[in-house]
Amino acid sequence: MPAWSRPGVNHRSCLILSRKKAVWEFCTRHPVLLSIALFGLIAPRLARAQSGNPSIRFDKPTQVFRMDAADMSYVLGINEKKQVQTLYWGKRLGAEDSFAAPHSDPGSSSFDPPLDTTPQEFVAWGGGLYTEPDVKITFPDGNRDLVLQYVSHLIERNRLKILLKDISREVYVELQYEVDATTGIVRRSAQLQNHTSTPLIIEQIASATWNLGRGTNYRLRYLTGRWAGEWQLREQRIQPGKTILESRRGSTGAQNSPWFAVDRNGSDDQESGDVWFGALGWSGSWQISVEQDQVQQLRLTGGPNSFDFGYRLAAGEHFQTPYFYAGYSHDGIGGASRLLHRFELASILPHAPGPKLRPVLYNSWEATGFNVDEAGQEDLAEKTASIGVERFVVDDGWFGQRGDDRAGLGDWYVNPMKFPHGLKPLIDKVHSLGMDFGLWVEPEMVNPNSDLYRKHPDWVLNFPTRPQTEGRNQLVLNLARPDVRDYVFQFLDKLLEENDIAFLKWDYNRNWSEPGWPVVAPEDQKQVYVTYVQDLYSILDRLRAKHPRVEIESCSGGGSRVDLGIMRYTDEVWPSDNTDAFDRLLIQDGFSYAYTPGVMMAWVTDSPTTINQRTLSLEYRFLSSMQGALGVGANLNHWKPEDFATAKRMVARYKQVRETVQRGSLYRLISPQNGSEQSVTETVSEDQRQAVTFAFLHSSRMLYPFPRIYLRGLKPEAMYRIAALAGKAPAVSEAVESGAFWMQQGVDLDLRGDFQAAAFTLEMIGN
Repeated sequence: MPAWSRPGVNHRSCLILSRKKAVWEFCTRHPVLLSIALFGLIAPRLARAQSGNPSIRFDKPTQVFRMDAADMSYVLGINEKKQVQTLYWGKRLGAEDSFAAPHSDPGSSSFDPPLDTTPQEFVAWGGGLYTEPDVKITFPDGNRDLVLQYVSHLIERNRLKILLKDISREVYVELQYEVDATTGIVRRSAQLQNHTSTPLIIEQIASATWNLGRGTNYRLRYLTGRWAGEWQLREQRIQPGKTILESRRGSTGAQNSPWFAVDRNGSDDQESGDVWFGALGWSGSWQISVEQDQVQQLRLTGGPNSFDFGYRLAAGEHFQTPYFYAGYSHDGIGGASRLLHRFELASILPHAPGPKLRPVLYNSWEATGFNVDEAGQEDLAEKTASIGVERFVVDDGWFGQRGDDRAGLGDWYVNPMKFPHGLKPLIDKVHSLGMDFGLWVEPEMVNPNSDLYRKHPDWVLNFPTRPQTEGRNQLVLNLARPDVRDYVFQFLDKLLEENDIAFLKWDYNRNWSEPGWPVVAPEDQKQVYVTYVQDLYSILDRLRAKHPRVEIESCSGGGSRVDLGIMRYTDEVWPSDNTDAFDRLLIQDGFSYAYTPGVMMAWVTDSPTTINQRTLSLEYRFLSSMQGALGVGANLNHWKPEDFATAKRMVARYKQVRETVQRGSLYRLISPQNGSEQSVTETVSEDQRQAVTFAFLHSSRMLYPFPRIYLRGLKPEAMYRIAALAGKAPAVSEAVESGAFWMQQGVDLDLRGDFQAAAFTLEMIGN
């Protein structure tokens, strides 16, 4: 036991008295008291210096683990039944706060035994469990009972591993934790190990369960949507029972995003209150169960979806679950999303912790559709370069016999009629204009009208003798097959080897149907849900390793495959095919709750869009898109000289604030949720030297002025100059005031009429 913890020693009193010379001299003659005094003097400073470092501690007498990082503490322990029990998750505790040895809950009746009311970190189905299990298996003898107990643990810096074992069989589960120093986000996963002599069937397995204490005032936020209407923020009061968020589509989808946020007391203040949040890093079928039990405790269990799932785990094999990330914010849902943004940029994306800024991009789809050819694309490239674009992307139609969406998918050779000399002349032209070159691909799909399908009809997901459901005239290749996986990698590798391509727009335009895998044994076919995604990741990983300069965008008919799994391998994502600048305000707002705007592609397209008949000014469209990674997708062949002038000016303005928009801290000052007529976002740079604010008005009513904008995130004592970026200038443009002034006094904008927009910056003056 450390000297300062020994009974009978009042080290606080010694510290106070030690400031006096006589007592200090007394302490120097008593080494134990001297060490106590010195520790009391330096410990607060040491704690402050190390507050950014994560720590994982284990107290052997109480069997309690404690994780501290950023503003978060996570505490768990081993109770008398050798169960891993959650004790605390929330705002960081004091350094000397302690927990007694954990003890299982006594239960509330014979119907609700202790196993069901004790909040466990990971619990198997067996022994009378009625709540959502983390794992359920079947043994060859028909037994389905699994009871896990603590065996041992290992702590390595910011990582903790806890080994559990069944009470009689050689089945182990290793719980894995890693805590992030900067954000306090905890990454959890589990590894199921079969050390028996026979195979077993995994029928359900989660990555983790997150437990919150008893209460009746919890609120759940989650994201839903559909094609052209993704990222709709929903909320509901959590009541006894179970809410399931999921995808059964073989991949993540727009209908539900694998993200949640839970708060207490239902505050509408973006910047205050306790919020617990989490996101799954898995791009396949998934499920998050939000369950309030019989004693009003809250459990959030997530991992691969158990629907139509079964995984035969052979003797000696192990199954590793995907990562489930979760964190805590005392600064409301705004603080929660900023923590996630920071974590994604620093720990998830390729090239983390320093992912490259997204270049301004042009995509030729809306200009040419499938009718691409060398001359037309070169003409577009010249127009594109004139407005300051940095990346030129040729979309669908360049390959195989691709004249529409009914043919050619799977035949990844350059169409000789459209590009008689291959892609090199076009790429050279694009490079001569100061841009890099990108290309659209859809590697996981095949048209029945293609050479590939005619040669390998068995390569698609299918149930033999059953109909094959087409979506967008295409079928899904079964990447779980090694030959299909190798084919996809090889044609992409060849494409990148033979052409100077800097970027791939990787599309995925339908979900699964008939998920059969007939070449494997019937008991192994349901493994397709896991093996397919693992092979997708392996293809992306191999491509990135062999072609490290190539960047990749995840696109899926809009935002139907966005998650922290695919984001580990892709540099940006496509949030929606709906590029209407007004609709995008709501879509982008919802997206930002779970994912950083630094990866959110946002195109300026023609108005009205194909989605609706709303007409919006070009400046308005640019300002909407400038809140993410800016792209242009309009048909430049129809632009007038004044359009090119406006676009050139807006692209230049965007580059002035790009690093702040893509890397800074986002504040939703006025959210467009719940039918608001206004939308205002502010993003503050990491060093707080620059802030950029975008303001939008749907329509003004009865001469009411636009609401005053109260800024956030500035240094109160620093001086900032305000200046217009686009649209109507603030009433106090070019004024210099303190950060405290702009946050307390606010800024007025004169926005009136329908579909008005403006943007302004604050730049710090001096140091």
